[in-house]
Formats: sequence, C-alpha cells, structure tokens
Amino acid sequence: MENAIEVQDLTKNFSFPVKDSDRGFFGNFFRPTIRSITAVDNISFSIKPGESVAFIGPNGAGKSTTIKMLTGILWPTSGKVRVLGCNPQHDRRRLALKIGTVFGQRSQLLFNLPISDSLDLFAKVYEIPDREYRKQRDALVTLFDIGEILDQPVRKLSLGQRMRAEIAVSLIHKPPIVFLDEPTIGLDIVAKRRLRENLKAINIHLKTTIFLTSHDAGDIESVCARTLIVNHGRVIFDDATSGLKKKYLNQKVVRVVFEGKDKLSVMHADGIDILKNGKGEATLVVDTKLVGIDEALKNILGNKGIEDITIEDPPLEEIIGKIYESH
Repeated sequence: MENAIEVQDLTKNFSFPVKDSDRGFFGNFFRPTIRSITAVDNISFSIKPGESVAFIGPNGAGKSTTIKMLTGILWPTSGKVRVLGCNPQHDRRRLALKIGTVFGQRSQLLFNLPISDSLDLFAKVYEIPDREYRKQRDALVTLFDIGEILDQPVRKLSLGQRMRAEIAVSLIHKPPIVFLDEPTIGLDIVAKRRLRENLKAINIHLKTTIFLTSHDAGDIESVCARTLIVNHGRVIFDDATSGLKKKYLNQKVVRVVFEGKDKLSVMHADGIDILKNGKGEATLVVDTKLVGIDEALKNILGNKGIEDITIEDPPLEEIIGKIYESH
C-alpha cells in the first residue's frame, strides 16, 4: 500500500538581502549582500494511510514551512515529496481535491452565513453528487454534534462550536488526509476534550490520516499515536507518542499524604529532591538515573503515619521541553 505522505531528503532554503552600512544606499540597492537560512534541513519520513501523527517543534523549527511544501504552497529547494500519490508542487489542483485543512487562527467558513451554507458551498466546489453530499453532511452533523447550530450564522458561534464546524466542512469531500494546524488553540478545557474526541473518532471510524501540529501536549497525547519532533529544521524524534516518556523520562513525581499534620522526614540522598513538605502532605521528585524508585520508596516508607502515596510521570510538555533544550 502506498504511503499517504512520503518525504525524502527535503530541504528548503530562504535567501534575502541584508543591509550593509558600509555599502551605502546604492551599493545595497544594486549589489546587496545576500544571506541564506535553512528552514528545513534534509528531513525524511513517511506516513501510512490511517495514521495519526503529531508534527511538533518550537517556534521557528520548520513546521509551517514543511506543511506548506506538503500542500503545494512552497517549492522545496531539494528533495522529494509525495502526498496521496501526487507531487504537491506539480499537481497542486489535483491534490487540493484530496486533502482537508484546518487552521486554528484562519476560518474557511462564511462568516455572516449559517454553517449549512458553507457546507453547501464546499459541496459545489468539490462537485459532490447531491445524494452523496446529503449522506456525508448528515454523518458529519451527527459526529460533530452541530445539528442545533447548523442554521446559525458563524459570527454567533462560540470558538468551540466554530472549530467543530471547521473540521466538519474540511471533511465534506471525504479527504483521505487532513492537515490540522493548532485546531484547539484558544478553546476551554471542555471544548478541547470534545474536539479531541471528534478527531480521534474520524481517525478510527473514517480511517482519515491526521497530520497535526500543536503546542498543546493534550492534543498530542489524546489524538496522535505517533509523534515527529523537529528542531532547527531537522527531525530529532520519530516514534510512538508513548515512546516519548519511555525514552526521555528519568523522573518520577511522588506525592505523600500523612494522617493528621505530620511532615515528611527523608534521609538526604542523591536523586531525591523535596519540592514541598507541608503539614500532612509532601511532594518529591526522584531522578531514576541516580536512585531507583524502589530505593526511594524504602526511604519514604520509613516515615510513620503515611495515609497515601501516588507516583506520577511529569507532564508531557515538560518532557518535550527538555527534548528541545537538548537539541
């Protein structure tokens, strides 16, 4: 089976003139100094049909540039790109009929008209037969629970409602792959959870390939089974999302609750850092490279009056941040 996305040795350089104070106005105008930067640096990866992949990295890492090359907006300096069997640069129009796109800060809905009008418009744009369109529209309305707001003008929708409608519209032509750029930005906790559930559903039930960029670790953990991390234009991690913690996690957060107002009494040991030690509760961080979690627990269990102990992993965003810093 052909990969949904195939990227081989992809590179993108940008060149631009820079002002040289020694050249003067005419020297800078007629013979400018040209500087070149590499936004994407010889990256390669492939994505199978039906995969859900997070494509993440710090600002300036090359994420947006890569997505623009995958969708045919930018031409690469070198390397090869295939998306759904198309060359995005040469077959841009044909590819546009096969993909869906959702950008958290840019809307494709008709602002002053109801959602239903946007759905009708996109059905005409993609030349979807009426019977097929009605069937797909009803399925998406049910999946994204937008039946009650279908006839409301987009300008009167909450951000969470609008984002559900945005994704529904992007799927009206049944694209095999959808590109999502910060789809949950600005949403509250409830709206984020609901949208993530919707994205997971289209991946599982509709077999839609998801290519998602986000700075929200919750999006990555909830939606994507695989994570690609880029930094300085290069891929620095490509593995199962669960592998992020397995490969980079070397700390455990231990929370201890005591009966009454007892406090923790721990022998000083390398690898154990006490973050909080109040009356009735304590929080420690255990560096498993320096001390085993079993040894740390033996140390802690020497205290009397322990009511409860929980062991947690640090939040995923902390782990991702450390990966950025190490590269």
